Amino acid sequence: MLGQLSVPKNLCLLRLSAIGDVCHAVAMVQNIQRQWPETKITWVIGKIEASLLSGMDGVEFVIFDKRAGLKGYQDLRQQLKGRKFDVLLHMQVALRASLASLCIPAKVKIGFDSRRAKEGQWLFCNKKIAPQEQPHVLDGFMGFAKALGLAVSAPLWEMPLTDSDVLWASDKLSAENRAGKPIAIICPAASKAERNWHAEGYSQTAEYLYERGFKVVICGGPTTMEKLLAEAIISRSGFSQGEDAIQNLVGQTSLKQLLAVLKLGHLVIAPDTGPAHMAVTVGTPVVGLYAHSNPKRTGPYLYPQYVVSAYEPAIQLQYKKNSAQLAWGTRAKGKDLMMQISITQVKKTLDRLITENYADLV
Repeated sequence: MLGQLSVPKNLCLLRLSAIGDVCHAVAMVQNIQRQWPETKITWVIGKIEASLLSGMDGVEFVIFDKRAGLKGYQDLRQQLKGRKFDVLLHMQVALRASLASLCIPAKVKIGFDSRRAKEGQWLFCNKKIAPQEQPHVLDGFMGFAKALGLAVSAPLWEMPLTDSDVLWASDKLSAENRAGKPIAIICPAASKAERNWHAEGYSQTAEYLYERGFKVVICGGPTTMEKLLAEAIISRSGFSQGEDAIQNLVGQTSLKQLLAVLKLGHLVIAPDTGPAHMAVTVGTPVVGLYAHSNPKRTGPYLYPQYVVSAYEPAIQLQYKKNSAQLAWGTRAKGKDLMMQISITQVKKTLDRLITENYADLV
């Protein structure tokens, strides 16, 4: 903790990616804003992530194009030319981010503690946050607020959704849901295919949700992998046509429109992927499907009770130790780990979520 630090006039945050992580970072930023409303905040961020957060109250976004190579750093330096920040919160350990930090003039540069300051991040900082024992990523980020001497409470999000985004989502969903059923959203694809559950599992889940009285919607990005997975899920389901058909919005939404869809949904099913964390920020319960990463570290923050995980058995099989005995964040390896998640486990978890949240609705 930096006890001698006075309230800064301006503060810069460096967190470029990814979607889930910037969602966690929003909670930290808004925690700062509630206690230091006069502090001007600048956030150096990736282009895709900025498209989700644009319009966020009280935050100036400076986009760093990580694909531009050397020019990206030159552009960042030019954008911040003549600026001087009281504090930089260096919240990304990748070397690319540390090199970007050299383009950000700040008196105090705060990074992770020694154990977590990987890829030489400690070389680019003159202060560090306090060590933490096995924190969730979001709690790790809150360590930066603590380092500023601020109180940390349960996370609250005020995501920058416009009326037009919400209206678009409402129109899109109601057009194929004239019966007004509660909406279950499947976001089946992670950025890496090995973190995806199988199409058969998702299709059986969709059928089960239909039987429970839900309208099922599939969401995702525009990649070929995501489109093919959605098509496979729909083709395997027993209701691919008519009013009760699965609604396919894969590749049809911007990130803000997707956020609005998630907000209007009643529950979300997803692997370890950005939309799962986006759903958390708008208060929609999430069933998280995990096998490669520890859900205690990267799971849907407000809904750990609804995680279905094959992670711990995989870790014990591969390392002959449990996760608490290994470096925090150790990943399980293997292309077929997600196949260890059973449809029975998912159905039981859905039953519990529905009972605890929507007993009067279905």
